[in-house]
Amino acid sequence: MFMRQERIALLLLVGVAAVVIMANSALNLIGKEPFARPFSENSPDGELVVIEGTVSRVNVIENGGHLSLIVANTTIFVPAPATQGHVIHRNDTIRAFGIVETYRGKKEIVISNPDDLRITSIP
Repeated sequence: MFMRQERIALLLLVGVAAVVIMANSALNLIGKEPFARPFSENSPDGELVVIEGTVSRVNVIENGGHLSLIVANTTIFVPAPATQGHVIHRNDTIRAFGIVETYRGKKEIVISNPDDLRITSIP
């Protein structure tokens, strides 16, 4: 039926698939926090950062339902799919994980997943 080399190749393939699935599960359990650096104006584009603070402004972008938040004088862009399950108001304290991007010459943080935005306290 199977030759020896084919059996070895099949076992290797199954083993690699199992390792990838376990690694993915472990990384999902750990979350983004260990890999994120605190945001600063010197954070390079593409870096995973974390920011925590009080929301000083909430703007709903009309064409698409996106949110633009201002936290510690930093813009946090939350695309519509990432806003699911969140109702954010001015003066809420949040903790957000996102990728740094430069938009119109200014650094901002882009959130990609609803789990990356957490309301830590409500006034």
